[in-house]
Amino acid sequence: MQQQKSKKILIYFFLLILFGSINNIKINNLKLYHINDINIIGLDIKEKSILLQKIKNLNLDNIFLINRSDLINEIELNSLVEKFLIFKRYPSSLFIKIEKTKFLARINNNGKIFLIGSNGKLTQNDFSYSNLPFIFGNPDINDFLNFKKIIDESKISYDEIKNLYFFSSKRWDLELRNNKIIKLSKNYSQETLKLISEFLYDNDFRDISVIDARIKNQIILND
Repeated sequence: MQQQKSKKILIYFFLLILFGSINNIKINNLKLYHINDINIIGLDIKEKSILLQKIKNLNLDNIFLINRSDLINEIELNSLVEKFLIFKRYPSSLFIKIEKTKFLARINNNGKIFLIGSNGKLTQNDFSYSNLPFIFGNPDINDFLNFKKIIDESKISYDEIKNLYFFSSKRWDLELRNNKIIKLSKNYSQETLKLISEFLYDNDFRDISVIDARIKNQIILND
C-alpha cells in the first residue's frame, strides 16, 4: 500500500513538472510576440504620428492579447477616419489601413472654424481648405449631409457652391461662385432643383442674380 502511494506521489510530481514546463514555454513564447511595429496607411505624416501615439498609449504589448475594442474605439474617435481595416502580421506587426474622410464644408462652431467630414465628424480647420463652401447658421450635421446628398443627385454641381445659408426655419439658401443666389423652401424637392437648374444653365437667363423657389410651384427670377 505504501509503495502504491509513493508511486502516485512520483506520478503527480512528474505531471507537475511537465505541465509547469509547458506553461513556462507558452509564457516565454508569448513574450516573443511583443508588438514591435505599428504601421498606419492612409494618413499624412503628422496625422499618422498623432494617431500612432494614442494607440501606443493603449499598451498593446502582445499581438495575441490585443484588446480589440479599445483599439477600434481609439481609431473611431479620430475625426479623420471614414473607414479602416486592422491586419495582424505575425509575429509582431500591426497594420492599420485607413480611408480618410472627405471634407465637405467649413462651419463656425463656438467661435472656431471646423471642417465637416463625410463621416459626420468635425475637424478643426488648419486653413488649407479655404475652397470649401462655408456654412452660415447652425444646422444639424446630419441635416447638412442629407442636403448635400440631394444636391449631388440633382443637376446643380456642389463644386459651384461658395456659401450655404441655413435658417432657423430649416430652409437653405445657396450662393454660387458666380454670385447667383438660390433660395429654397423648407419643403423643396428634386423637381424644384430640376426647374432651378433649367434657369441656372440657360444662357437666356445668364443675367439673373436670384432664383427664388420658396413658394410652392413657383420660380421667381430677380436681376
